[in-house]
Amino acid sequence: MSRLAYASRQALSEGGALADQLDAFVPRAAQQHLAEAVADCLESREVLLAEAGTGTGKTFAYLVPALLSGLKTIISTGTRALQDQLYHRDLPRVRKALGVGHSSALLKGRANYLCRYRLEQARGEPQFTTREQAGQFQRIVAWGGRTQYGDMAELSFLQEDSPLLPRVTSTVDNCLGNECPFWAECFVVQARQRAQAADVVVVNHHLLLADLALKQEGFGEILPGAQAFVIDEAHQLPELAANFFGEGFGMRPLQELARDVMEEARHIAGGQATLQGPASELEQALRDLRAAMEGLPARGTQDRALAQAPVRHGFETLIAAMAGLAEPLASLADASVGMDACAARLTEFSARLLRWLGEDQPLPDFDAEPTPAPPDTDVVWYELTPRGFRCQRTPMDVSGPLREHRQKSQAAWVFTSATLAVGQGFDHIAQRLGLDDPQILLQPSPFDWPRQALCYLPTGLPDPNARGFGTALIAAIYPVLQASQGRAFLLFASHRALREAAETLRDAPWPLFVQGEAPRATLLQRFRESGNGVLLGSASFREGVDVAGDALSVVVIDKLPFAAPDDPVFEARLEAIRRSGGNPFRDEQLPQAVIALKQGVGRLIRSETDRGVLVLCDPRLTGKSYGRLFLDSLPPFARTRQVQDVQRFFGVEPQADAVAPDPLLDAYETARF
Repeated sequence: MSRLAYASRQALSEGGALADQLDAFVPRAAQQHLAEAVADCLESREVLLAEAGTGTGKTFAYLVPALLSGLKTIISTGTRALQDQLYHRDLPRVRKALGVGHSSALLKGRANYLCRYRLEQARGEPQFTTREQAGQFQRIVAWGGRTQYGDMAELSFLQEDSPLLPRVTSTVDNCLGNECPFWAECFVVQARQRAQAADVVVVNHHLLLADLALKQEGFGEILPGAQAFVIDEAHQLPELAANFFGEGFGMRPLQELARDVMEEARHIAGGQATLQGPASELEQALRDLRAAMEGLPARGTQDRALAQAPVRHGFETLIAAMAGLAEPLASLADASVGMDACAARLTEFSARLLRWLGEDQPLPDFDAEPTPAPPDTDVVWYELTPRGFRCQRTPMDVSGPLREHRQKSQAAWVFTSATLAVGQGFDHIAQRLGLDDPQILLQPSPFDWPRQALCYLPTGLPDPNARGFGTALIAAIYPVLQASQGRAFLLFASHRALREAAETLRDAPWPLFVQGEAPRATLLQRFRESGNGVLLGSASFREGVDVAGDALSVVVIDKLPFAAPDDPVFEARLEAIRRSGGNPFRDEQLPQAVIALKQGVGRLIRSETDRGVLVLCDPRLTGKSYGRLFLDSLPPFARTRQVQDVQRFFGVEPQADAVAPDPLLDAYETARF
């Protein structure tokens, strides 16, 4: 055992530094094993791929050796919420317990920081949609005068999707860089300077990947060089990387560009008169194109979109509108730094649009046959939102750039998550991350699963795609909810199934919390406070949700979470596997679904004292040969097919005829037969 591994184990052992300094710290053998593996990886500057089951305490397991090593370390988490938790709570506690004086910094993407220039521009624009927005903007102005770090997370009154955010923050496209008059006071620059000087930097995957993508294009790095990288929630990295190594444009960024052009024009003599017409034509072209796309599927490939004549015409009109704005904008570019930046943004968006269309001429021939993307390279696709669209070019395989950056760094890399393995193997995730021969560790959850949990597989349910499956599912799980007195998550594969279940359960005797009826954080808070609620959610509730204690005692999963068939990138990846002689289902669909299921299951047991029932309603788990792989990838639950065992688990007198209310039972029987 190396010196660092020994020191890490000792710090996490009974009588060690953490047990001595932290209240409620419980030494765990699983945590010590993971810490030893991380320590060995750091000392050897190798690559570790480690699954640490729920309850391992992986955060402390990598923080302790990282801090004791003295290496400059970048820790990347899956979300901004986890990033804040790690930086503000976990890191200070471990650092204090170990008695080390290492400096640390929190670094987020630029869109998380107040932009003084854009705030100043917005102050001169009186148009707000509502009085509430006007009031919130004034609160932002007041806060901007006193904040030390400019982190928008300090403003609890702003929702994540607030339309005010893009008005007062910058993006890579609209940032003025060192030509900005507020450069010396820039919160982003200051945050990067703190990161450069810190021993430990906490980032999120979005920032990490944005840095890698910029490096690949030769624009320099955002993150400081490091000797060690710890990638927590590493299962998310491949999908996120595909977005960052691709490129795109959308309706909203182009609308923001048109608005910024007119805000800049207010400060230039004759600017508004010159630019008002072309800017309005650009906005109208965007609206017309979105209207032309209305009949398309929500997501699809470029060639499918361009097969529609109105859509082709819409893109032609958009190109003409962008060209119409480019000439007068270029004539005024020297009038201000902001106007010059707008001209550069328009040039870049035009180039992305033409690359997306697969054309190298300013006005492509839309009467010609659309040119599909070359095989085995990028997927060229679109996505519609209620009020907009986005066009994207996405690489199918990001293992190459990920491997290249990792090798160039000459650093130690730790990839960890509670859900990486499929069955007992890491081949799938290792291939997608570009890991050729990593050290591996499969550390099971230390919880007493046979005692703390039960897996219930209801009998008699129809095929998940059969008519009436949703009603039959509610009828099958109703006795479970009666036994648990609510206190359940119901996780659905589709929003349609979620809405149908919500309507069925409206009159149930438990508080009902339905995704989409309130912000996610609000739903979770109300669910916890209710004590006996039933929360209905979709895929977004499968991970990043932590409800410990009695408030959550049942997790129901309606169907095996195979990826949606309307994902163009996923479909292209499957086709590439098929062309190369592989088996798309075995090599891609099945492993991805196993990892997604493990994420949902992980919501159930969050501490040594939690108890709960997992209900898996998909009959393919027992009726198909691949069902065994799913079950073998889960913790060692006790399993049952009898609802009476669920009732006993919750201390309820078993009832052989426990059923849902009569209307549900009738529908259930109809669906079965």
